[in-house]
Amino acid sequence: MLHGRGPLLRVDVSEQAVLEEPIESVHKEYIGGRGVGTRLAHERIPFDVDPLGPENHLIFTTGPMQASNMSFTGRMNATSVSPLTDGLLSSNAGGFLSRNFTATGYGAVDFVGASDELIVVHVRDDDVRFESVPELEGATVPETTAYLETEHGISPDQTAVIGPAGENEVRFASVMTTEERAFGRGGLGAVFGSKNIKAVTFDGNSSPDIEIPATQMEIHQEAATDDHIMKRQGTVAVMDLANEVEGLPAYYFSEQQFDGVEGINGAAVEEKKYEKGTCSACAFACKLPTKDDDAGVETEGPEFEVAMAFGSNSGVDDIVEVMKSNQLCDEYGLDAISAGNTIAAYLASEDEFGNTELIHELVEKIAHRQDEGDLLAEGIDRIHDELGVENWTVKGLDFAAHEGRVLHGQGLSYAVANRGADHMYATFYSVEYPLVPDEDALDPNGTLGKADRLVHRENLMALNDSGVICKFSRDYMNPERYEALFDADFEELLDVGARTVTLERHFNNQRGFDRKADNALPYDLPDLEQALDEYYETRGWVDGVVPEENVPEV
Repeated sequence: MLHGRGPLLRVDVSEQAVLEEPIESVHKEYIGGRGVGTRLAHERIPFDVDPLGPENHLIFTTGPMQASNMSFTGRMNATSVSPLTDGLLSSNAGGFLSRNFTATGYGAVDFVGASDELIVVHVRDDDVRFESVPELEGATVPETTAYLETEHGISPDQTAVIGPAGENEVRFASVMTTEERAFGRGGLGAVFGSKNIKAVTFDGNSSPDIEIPATQMEIHQEAATDDHIMKRQGTVAVMDLANEVEGLPAYYFSEQQFDGVEGINGAAVEEKKYEKGTCSACAFACKLPTKDDDAGVETEGPEFEVAMAFGSNSGVDDIVEVMKSNQLCDEYGLDAISAGNTIAAYLASEDEFGNTELIHELVEKIAHRQDEGDLLAEGIDRIHDELGVENWTVKGLDFAAHEGRVLHGQGLSYAVANRGADHMYATFYSVEYPLVPDEDALDPNGTLGKADRLVHRENLMALNDSGVICKFSRDYMNPERYEALFDADFEELLDVGARTVTLERHFNNQRGFDRKADNALPYDLPDLEQALDEYYETRGWVDGVVPEENVPEV
């Protein structure tokens, strides 16, 4: 089986000490990326850890496909215990960092401890340096990358940076790379903030020599020549369809259609797009560099989830205003989905939907924990009672745009996902809209009989996250191509995904997650209890808990 290479670098920022450890056996069993990160976290992070305490770890990992020149491989993984969900969580980011990380020669870099002063950690293939940077306290992401480029000649593509939101331990703060790409969901930026790590930089000339099969070029060629709508509109291309099927959350989830959809849909974004945008080595180029000269805003996106959170869910029908919100989140280092949804909750409580001046003001206040921003920085799950609104989260993570009240299998996926209400955990929405060929589609109505397919998709997405391969490769990947790329039977590869999901669940079980956490949707789904039973039976779990005899050896 094709797998990642390179040792683990353990970086203790309390002692400013580093240690290399071999992890070849872990790579062979879990490939790389999320699989390796989950396996290492399960072994190294105490089950009762405080997410914002020094004993929490944040582990960066890549996979074997970062040694390729294939489209859909410009991504990497970060794993930690989330300050937002309180569970083990992996997040991944696109951009150009992954290959600079791989150039260090390390297969994983694990940060633990907490520094007494604000620092930048420079990781090279031949050296690790700790730089005190008190002058960067409170700096935005662009200000920090500008410092690194001016003082050290380090490109933003080589950096993982937090903004004021991370320093202030906002529970949905992001780790940003290439300035506008994010390890977004779950608040891993707050983990770096708790460790007093302002930024990490990666460089070297020690990329592992991994032979990637020729199938990579077939996929790359198809990605380059295919006339796909995502190349023009990104993920927001699906917004009109979602609205048409009454599956677009609006006004803090109180409605499922938005009359102002034409002001924030794919066509509106495409009108503001001024050039192609992509990730490292990817010819698919689905990113959205956008700008509006009159408003003085230039950003990347918004993608569908952000256009929902800061658009329809906040009662805003002007794409330029959503672009401003997106830009502010990138500058301050905030997950734009959670920031938008949390602000939408506040707007609901104050009857202020559509007040864009207030929205932009709240983004800044959240990042700095000022005034009402200090409350909102805790996230919806912790503050909904105080706001007097419904708790639109699962396991502490607020909902993505794909509407589980219409796409019932996606609703089931939100319920059981170890990350909470996250659309990318299984991407089940794709088979229910559908965005796949008719022979692979499912009726969106009902939850029963979908457990096997849901487990398959969770395992497949975990495999992608371990490879690491972008989820938007779905039109270009099939079992035969997975087998060719990874030199392994497809079922064997899915087993890697299954072990990863099981280890995540077992870790979270030790932190109190069980059936009750899976049965906490803010809306009713048909036959949910029976569907949960079907899911647990397929997984070999009991009431949401992994039996000890079923825990993969660590």
